[in-house]
Amino acid sequence: MRNIQRLREKMGVYFVVGTQDCGYSSEKTVQIVEAALRGGVGTLQLRDKGSKLTAREQYELGRQLQQLCRYHDTVFFVNDDVDLAIRLQADGVHVGQDDMALAEVRAKVGSEMYIGVSAGTVEEALAAQNGGVDCIGVGAMFATRSKADAGEPIGPVGLAEIRKAVGNDLPIVGIGGITLENAAEVLAAGADGVAIISAISQAESPEEASQALQRIVRSR
Repeated sequence: MRNIQRLREKMGVYFVVGTQDCGYSSEKTVQIVEAALRGGVGTLQLRDKGSKLTAREQYELGRQLQQLCRYHDTVFFVNDDVDLAIRLQADGVHVGQDDMALAEVRAKVGSEMYIGVSAGTVEEALAAQNGGVDCIGVGAMFATRSKADAGEPIGPVGLAEIRKAVGNDLPIVGIGGITLENAAEVLAAGADGVAIISAISQAESPEEASQALQRIVRSR
């Protein structure tokens, strides 16, 4: 059964990662993820864009990450690839505005899997909410080089408008250019959590970066 309150609690520090963020190395990706989970990441999203992995290698990477998430009691999402999410028995799947229709996603994944959707406008967020999503990723918050399809930044002000429109029941995570220095702004605008790519994957210590982000989330 999908537990939205648990999801909201686990979304405080939401790590989005793929091999493209880790030198195109599956081994390094696993090492970085393991360190980040030790540091307190509550939700992990496998987003392997522009991957050099074969489908079999991508599945094996996903399987290893899923096992780590289960060990650390971390929520595990797969980005875009609904079939891979089903094969891995992921906790959730995250889709973009140009991906499969929500009704089709729900029909494929069943009633137990979380569905997240990206939204950059009030209209997109309301459509996702009306479509029955469990959470939305709002952004881009700030300019980012980690996500080529992030679009123009809407900033914390844009997130605040979306939060007002959808109300307080729908979990929201901000994404795009979020760092230790600006994470508090995103949370103050109404986000339940911050989705992080390079601030963890490129950190000298992914574990310490995750711990620092958790402290920011807990102190809001």
